[in-house]
Amino acid sequence: MHLADGILPGRWALLWSAATAPFVAISLAVLRKREERDAAYKPFVAMVASAVFLISCMPVPVPTAGTCSHPCGTGLAAILIGPWMTVLVTVVALLLQALFLAHGGFTTLGADVLSMGIAGAFVGWIVFKLGRRCGLSLALAAFCAGVLSDWATYATTSMELATALHGARPVGELFWKVLVAFVPTQLPLGLFEGALSAGAVVFLWQRRRDLLVRLQVVPA
Repeated sequence: MHLADGILPGRWALLWSAATAPFVAISLAVLRKREERDAAYKPFVAMVASAVFLISCMPVPVPTAGTCSHPCGTGLAAILIGPWMTVLVTVVALLLQALFLAHGGFTTLGADVLSMGIAGAFVGWIVFKLGRRCGLSLALAAFCAGVLSDWATYATTSMELATALHGARPVGELFWKVLVAFVPTQLPLGLFEGALSAGAVVFLWQRRRDLLVRLQVVPA
């Protein structure tokens, strides 16, 4: 994610944008329905969007991969507001970063949203729900969700780069090269995201348990 303009050939940029578009459309419909039931829901989503924007504004360059590595925040967002709203949050965060900070690009926005806002969000949400269903504590389930959401984002980015740029080489060969290039930075950053997600959820559990119930993170 944060793939710059020009990294992906035009047809691949268009393909990833087309793949992302249905998720964005569904997310907008979900937001409208939730807003009808709870007027305070949209402001909370906006607050989560600002947090994701800030968390993902700490890039660590990875020259061998042609992009950068950094925390994403979408694992935590998916826990709090679900994966569909996290898609919208990611669109807003990445669009603002491309516009004002030169992080990522406009032609690659679809690919970046796919890796961070779709793969990262849905993996994080599924891991959290499965962890809780299997009896993991709130903190441990959130930790696992944060870690695997982050790593899923970069695995998807590696796939996007490999499929578009492999040339005469096998796709799998380039995929593993790009993925390994991310490891030195993304391994510790993924663990950081896990700790961040666990800490934030536990803090809310201790201070605003009613909010977690209202967001259906924990049962009433």
